[in-house]
Amino acid sequence: MLHPRLPLWLRRAVVLGAVALLAGCAIAKPRSDDPLEKYNRKVYAFNDSLDKAVIRPVAVGYRKVTNPPVRRSVGDFFTNLRMPVTVANDLLQARPKQALQSTGRFLVNLTLGIGGLFDPASSLGLPIENNDFGVTLARWGVPEGDYLMLPFLGPTTVRDVWQIPVDGYFFDPLTIYARNHSYHYGQQYLPQLVYLVNLRSRAFDAEGFLQSAYDPYVFVRDAYRQRRLYKIYDGNPPSSLIEQMQGLDQDNFDPDQLLDEQHQWENKHPDQTNSSGGKG
Repeated sequence: MLHPRLPLWLRRAVVLGAVALLAGCAIAKPRSDDPLEKYNRKVYAFNDSLDKAVIRPVAVGYRKVTNPPVRRSVGDFFTNLRMPVTVANDLLQARPKQALQSTGRFLVNLTLGIGGLFDPASSLGLPIENNDFGVTLARWGVPEGDYLMLPFLGPTTVRDVWQIPVDGYFFDPLTIYARNHSYHYGQQYLPQLVYLVNLRSRAFDAEGFLQSAYDPYVFVRDAYRQRRLYKIYDGNPPSSLIEQMQGLDQDNFDPDQLLDEQHQWENKHPDQTNSSGGKG
């Protein structure tokens, strides 16, 4: 039994660490199948319509009233504010060096960076690290599970989806603040809203890749899985896993057929391929 005088956050971290330890150590192999594709495609279509109707226009307006330095400072502020999520998961993964480094980065930007609006820590040799509970589960051997497309939230997996309640409830200052404050007009959610709008505005430069994709749903799914794989392996996953995710290890893999299908799609949609430089 944990001592009742221990800080609440420490007791929570110990409990989560015990749960993670039960999963083992070997990282499970990534998956490339999609058994829930029919459901996922419907949710993807819903999210895409919502983005075009509401979220993207708000992000466009945000870009119009701000300039790049302001948006960069807003991004730096929220990146630093959410650093406790990374520190906590570094500790859960038994990576004290990374936890200490991220803590130092947080404190440097909080002080020298004027509350996190600037990023002097990078200039001082403290690189940014982004960690979450989904990565923690992966590094302790929990299988990836099915790929999921969630309404409003976007792509995830059965394993990664646990970062939403765990990181949000225990470690994320934004959700902790919203949970512990209540204002008449819901102003407690304003920081989260600004964070999400700024995050969406940063995705404008990648829109061209999505518009020119033969199958946008598959593009998003594969990009998500590869990004998570690189994150789990600190940016250096085994080449065999990359080949597995790209289908290069399959006997029926035919790159010429894929290129031919892509070219056929581009010929049928010249307006989208010509505008692949992005918008906004």
